[in-house]
Parts: sequence; C-alpha cells; structure tokens
Amino acid sequence: MGEPHVVTLRPTRAADLDALFRFHHDEIAVHQAAFAPGDDDRPAFDARWAERLADPELTTRTVRADGRIVGDVEVRREHGVAVLDSWIDPDHWGLGIATRALRLLLDGLPERPVRARVAADNRGSRAVLAKLGFAEVARELVFAPARGGETERLVYELD
Repeated sequence: MGEPHVVTLRPTRAADLDALFRFHHDEIAVHQAAFAPGDDDRPAFDARWAERLADPELTTRTVRADGRIVGDVEVRREHGVAVLDSWIDPDHWGLGIATRALRLLLDGLPERPVRARVAADNRGSRAVLAKLGFAEVARELVFAPARGGETERLVYELD
C-alpha cells in the first residue's frame, strides 16, 4: 500500500473530537496502545480532551490524510524531556501516515532528546519509531489499563 498524497497536521480543536473519539474508542487500537485510558465514555473523553487542549505543556495536532481526519499526534514534556505519542485510525494503519505525521511533528521540534514509549508487542509503532531514527533505550513492566495487567513497555529515544 502506498502513502496518501498529503498528510498534514493542524492544531486540534473541539470540532475534531467526534472523529477522534471514534478512533480512540476502537477496541483493537486501545489494545495496541495498551497504556492509554480506554475512552468508552464520551463525557469523560470530552473532559479529558478539554484539559489536554488547555494544557500549555502539551502540543496536540490533528492528523489529516488527503483532507480527512485520521488521528492525532502530540508532544508533552515529562521531567523536561519531550515525549511523543500518536493515535491513528486503524482503517489507516500500514499506509505510512503515522510515520509522516510524526516526522512533521519532529521537524517542528528542535529539542532533543525526544522519547516515545510503546507496548513491546506493538510492532507497527515500533516500526514507525525505527523509521524515524529512534533507538530502544529501556524496557519496563508497567500496568496497562487497556489490558488490565502488567505489560512490557519499550522506551525509545531520538538524539
């Protein structure tokens, strides 16, 4: 499968939340993400996103492919280090969208190092990080809410 013709990022806004809720509610995506809260409840999702959109330490961008909303990417700071995260509609996995979206986000982020964390069995996200030049720097066992137990999480870093 080829990449879409155009992948763009724009600041996330309240009007994007209907589409984002559908993606964040997908059972397969929630399992793959492992460490994100399962957003089964729309009012809780909206409240969490209202906090996120108001947080000056969090930069969230809506991902669009060929003009359609297909996910979101973000960078937040933890202990002074930038940490990346992404969530792409499962219908658009394997098309290079996450790689292109995160590359766009990284191009606008001059600070290094940048970290990312993924479940060890999330091969797709691991492949995206490798394509972007991230290297695995640690492994840890962490409680994964979406899985109801401890799951191995890999920590990646881009210098």
